[in-house]
Amino acid sequence: MQLQPCDKVRLDKWLWAARFFKTRALATEAINGGHVHLNGSRPRPSRTLAIGDELTIRKGQESFAITVLLLSDKRGPAAIAQQLYTEDEESRLKREQIVEQRRLEAAAQPRQQRRPDKKGRRQIIRFINKNG
Repeated sequence: MQLQPCDKVRLDKWLWAARFFKTRALATEAINGGHVHLNGSRPRPSRTLAIGDELTIRKGQESFAITVLLLSDKRGPAAIAQQLYTEDEESRLKREQIVEQRRLEAAAQPRQQRRPDKKGRRQIIRFINKNG
């Protein structure tokens, strides 16, 4: 699949095409909710993007600071969608630190005790019958 650049594209459509959101409705909701900033200000979903615009996108605990390289209104594979923008090095490093921190926190917390599976139940029964 080829990348088909456009001369004008709406912000919500570009965010969908760049695979930041699964649907245009989710992209519009994020823009209206103040999770997307364009050149430091809150845009409307219908705002036209230009090459070189800087976007700040917050999704959950992750934050992306990106620069628009190409405009496209067609959604394609992820490898092609990544050609539409470049992420700031500082933003990428900060996201990786947050992911690593969450991974370490999850590893430090004990796992919840679950019921034994089929193999575990058989081992328990064998142990009880042998000792009982």
